[in-house]
Amino acid sequence: MDEIRYLGVFIVQSRLFKCSLDHAKKSFYRSANAIFRQLTSEEMTLQLTKSKCIPVLLYGLEACPLNKSDQHSLDFVINRFFIKLFTNSNIDTVSCCQEYFVFALPSTLWAKRVKKFELQFNNFMYISSCTFS
Repeated sequence: MDEIRYLGVFIVQSRLFKCSLDHAKKSFYRSANAIFRQLTSEEMTLQLTKSKCIPVLLYGLEACPLNKSDQHSLDFVINRFFIKLFTNSNIDTVSCCQEYFVFALPSTLWAKRVKKFELQFNNFMYISSCTFS
């Protein structure tokens, strides 16, 4: 067995703790394509993608260490989605569209979620140490 699913996160057999992004990316594409097929408005598509598909992509990843390659892999998913939505393969144009629609890349969102997770974890540990001391 190369990987195991625990609480919706796929943990890969490795020397170091590592999570698989493949299932998260497939789930994102599945839900994004469902939205993409139904809507013609780019604004509505982006809003639904931001509220419904990005959480699917990032679910549980704040507890997983991601290297730069993993982060670029997550960003690539969004860049490809924008390329498909706006039928433009110029990455500079895609970046401008992401800025215009205030659509943060997953690597940025992941970093914010990790900081929030660490703060909550540290607060929990502090409260636990005060309670049991």
